[in-house]
Amino acid sequence: MIYLDYAATSWPKPPGVTKAMAYALECSGGNPGRSGHRLSIEAARIVYDAREAIASFFNLDDPMRVIFTSNATHSLNTVIHGLLGYGDAVVTSASEHNAVMRPLRNLEKDGLKLSAIPCLPDGSLKTDEMESVIKPGTKLVAILHASNVSGTIMPVADVAKAAHKAGALILVDAAQTGGVLPVDMKEMGADFIAITGHKGLLGSTGIGVLLISPDFDTSRLESFIQGGTGSRSELEEQPDFLPDKYESGTANLAGIAGLLAGIRWIQQKGIEQINAHEKELRQRLISGLSIIRGVEIYGRQDSDSSVAIVSITIKGKNASEVGFRLDEEFGILTRVGLHCAPAAHHSIGSFPEGTVRLAPGIFTTMNDIDATLKAIEAIAHS
Repeated sequence: MIYLDYAATSWPKPPGVTKAMAYALECSGGNPGRSGHRLSIEAARIVYDAREAIASFFNLDDPMRVIFTSNATHSLNTVIHGLLGYGDAVVTSASEHNAVMRPLRNLEKDGLKLSAIPCLPDGSLKTDEMESVIKPGTKLVAILHASNVSGTIMPVADVAKAAHKAGALILVDAAQTGGVLPVDMKEMGADFIAITGHKGLLGSTGIGVLLISPDFDTSRLESFIQGGTGSRSELEEQPDFLPDKYESGTANLAGIAGLLAGIRWIQQKGIEQINAHEKELRQRLISGLSIIRGVEIYGRQDSDSSVAIVSITIKGKNASEVGFRLDEEFGILTRVGLHCAPAAHHSIGSFPEGTVRLAPGIFTTMNDIDATLKAIEAIAHS
């Protein structure tokens, strides 16, 4: 079996991830922050160690501004619903995932003003139109760091400068880049970064992170979910301090433990080495696909401006049929369709059918890529 669906979730996981999750459940299964007994204290230690490791990994000075969520979608919604209201102006790109577009479209019904920076057919941002869209009075700019359809990396640092110049905040969706590219919160200039744990960070599903800049006054961001935090239990109002303000309910201890193990594995391996390996995989895919008659490649051809995602179609073949044949005949696992990002497919011209998405990762080999190219050639010529 050849797994080329890292953009959906990473697999397999490093051995340490499974071990850390099992340890959390078997040896430290208390409720973190809720009790004073040894299991609760050990659970709290794992949570705090993870908070510190994540803060360091993304260059955030205050670990208390690392907020644990269930996934990147939860993180994005925490900001969108906690910050925005009637009459607020928001800017996105024309390639956003539905994790951004659906909550914004929902708020648009109640008077939110939504605009988008156009994208080119290769998925890149039309930067020459950026400042004409991000106008004074814009409250939030929400933009993905890299497209889950084309793989194209967005110039988020430039977008952040334009946003701040207009007096807006910037929310970055780093679901496809956390653990794959160096993501430095300070260099990026982001006010918020939303990350999922199960993709490039090599953790499990069901765990995500929201990073909040030290420069942001959290009194401006309402809590999206309220409930028990283990702190100030005498009050029936939500605590106003971090991280408790945004972390109601029992934490996903096993998920946090696995995320910590994934980050430690990445640090040991070296994110630069991971990035270089994935660039080589993508470039080999691009080079091989470009000479197969009938294959159309979407997105940018150079791998320096993209993460390891390649979307294709084959002339005369339905995308779903191609994905099915890759799995059934060749044991190659991909994802087909619109990838929860219809806006991106509109931008690159593959709507409404979508594409076959090939997304290799750190455990993919060059032999896997060569076998995939042979399989696609066989399907294209059949």
